[in-house]
Amino acid sequence: MSSSTSENGAAGATAVHAHPVRGRRENWLLTLGSLGVVYGDIGTSPLYALRESILHAGDAPTEMEVIGIVSLLIWALVLVVTLKYVAVLLRADNHGEGGTLSLMAMAQRAIGKPNGIILGLGIVGASLFYGDAILTPAISVLSAVEGLKYTSNIDQGYVVPIVLAILVVLYSVQSWGTAKVATFFGPIMLLWFSVLAILGLLHINDAPQILNALNPYYALYFMTNHGLLGFTVLGSVFLAVTGAEALYADMGHFGRTAIRRAWLFFVLPGLTLNYLGQGALVLSNPEVTGNLFFSTAPEWGRLPLVLLATAATVIAAQAVITGAYSLTHQATQLGILPRLAVYHTSERERGQIYMPKVNWLMLAGALFLVIIFETSSNLAAAYGIAVVGTMIVSTMLLVPVIARLWRWGWVAAIAVALPFFALDSAFLAANLLKLADGGWIPLVLGAVLIVLMWTWVRGTGIVAAKVHKESVALDTVISSVSKSKSTVRVPGTAIFMTSDPAVAPAAMMHNLKHNKVLHEKNIILSVRTEQRPYVDRESRSTYERISDDFSRVVLCYGYMETPHIPRALDRCKADGLSFEIMSTSFFIGRRSFKISPQGGMPVWQDRLFIYLTRQADDVITYFRIPAGRVIELGTQIVL
Repeated sequence: MSSSTSENGAAGATAVHAHPVRGRRENWLLTLGSLGVVYGDIGTSPLYALRESILHAGDAPTEMEVIGIVSLLIWALVLVVTLKYVAVLLRADNHGEGGTLSLMAMAQRAIGKPNGIILGLGIVGASLFYGDAILTPAISVLSAVEGLKYTSNIDQGYVVPIVLAILVVLYSVQSWGTAKVATFFGPIMLLWFSVLAILGLLHINDAPQILNALNPYYALYFMTNHGLLGFTVLGSVFLAVTGAEALYADMGHFGRTAIRRAWLFFVLPGLTLNYLGQGALVLSNPEVTGNLFFSTAPEWGRLPLVLLATAATVIAAQAVITGAYSLTHQATQLGILPRLAVYHTSERERGQIYMPKVNWLMLAGALFLVIIFETSSNLAAAYGIAVVGTMIVSTMLLVPVIARLWRWGWVAAIAVALPFFALDSAFLAANLLKLADGGWIPLVLGAVLIVLMWTWVRGTGIVAAKVHKESVALDTVISSVSKSKSTVRVPGTAIFMTSDPAVAPAAMMHNLKHNKVLHEKNIILSVRTEQRPYVDRESRSTYERISDDFSRVVLCYGYMETPHIPRALDRCKADGLSFEIMSTSFFIGRRSFKISPQGGMPVWQDRLFIYLTRQADDVITYFRIPAGRVIELGTQIVL
């Protein structure tokens, strides 16, 4: 199930007014679905969050320390997830969609012009997300399978191979699509959160004083009385809120009402009760800390719990994998990454996609992490920095949205964002203490992706500037051609694709220069990506007749959509466009690049940009143009 799909949330809202009973049923079905997609990551945090936090507190934590740590976990859920994401960020919807790049697009719109700082923040946030997308499947599945050590006589050496096998199978079936499997996600996660709550309730009575953790005083007391140790523990406490970004990123699929309802009625109570129960168990039996989560179940129930936990972690991994597809698709449409092959796995849900290059790179990263770190405790050191970095980016991008789009003003916007920024910064400082133990991994990965995205944005900007500088105004060419007696006219329609509809496409100029041929009907076609997720059908195309033999068409798509040119052109017939696909030739310019030491980028960046262009999906496939109707003409550009 992907985080980028059609506006189901809006449809559900309409249904409420049209038929109250059906509307309520559909809203609760959306709530159930959000449990399986949105909360898979944060829902599996009890497997390791409290265990790691207590282990960092020392060999024999006192009662006040255990209560303080549990209080930190609970209030992290309240402040970060409930207050920041559920109450505030879910209001920042870009035509119903959420996520870092959606928020970036909103911030750009709020400023009113392209802004390098906002674009840079979007690139940083997107890059750090990929670190989380690789780490989540590795640590989640590893922490669940480790439960086998406590439920059977299985040797420790088998845990890693089992995890590797699960990951390989999980990533291998992505091309099948998630529609059928996703049907079971919600009920499984509903069972998971119910079990979490029950296991917590079973143990709270072991040490009723653990209920003091509901008082934030104990969290503050722990932080103010433990100095550097408090920050070390805070880095592990943050593991409890990893996955909070999914609430915002998946808003477009389920709507804010369903996501809020799922959090307040199921997820938050289940997590809170489970952390209280785990804390009470530690107070009554400190020896269980190393196997804390699975020790909350009775002996007979541990193997079923391991199986349920494994299913939950696979769901968490699935959610973040499809989220990575969605983010990559958005980045491609917004011009941050090169075009990558996109395969739609559902005829009904346009957001259910599969991106093979992204899939196999993520699998390689997850397998590498499991092999290197071997245990979830070791891997926990690498987990968190990427997530908190993304959270800080979201907080910063929120400021112009509140100030301009919500019209609260800059003072109110800063007043709202500053407490969240301070909280995020505290978590970042705590996670930086884990830098040497593996926290550098997501930062290195993020830095590599930032360089890739920056190179692509910079390179495409340089190419666009060079092409525009060397181009001729379209009106000038049309006037010249109409007076020319040497240009041969051939029957049919020619479509020339260009990024700038005001200038003559390079393919057309080469055709005139070398072949001295022009079709009877010529269409100058541009495809533009809007700073919004979807463009309605009425606004899809703009048709303009320039002369008797020249027309101009601009097709607009949202950054969550995949262009389909023949289908869009077919709809232009109602505006007077004469278009028959089998009598039309598409002229496309294929660019090659030559490196110049005096160019706009360093030579190494030129080489990287050229490499990225070779990884891009070809124009014919990406725009769904019939291959048999395409003529490609090459041009060389000196970088």
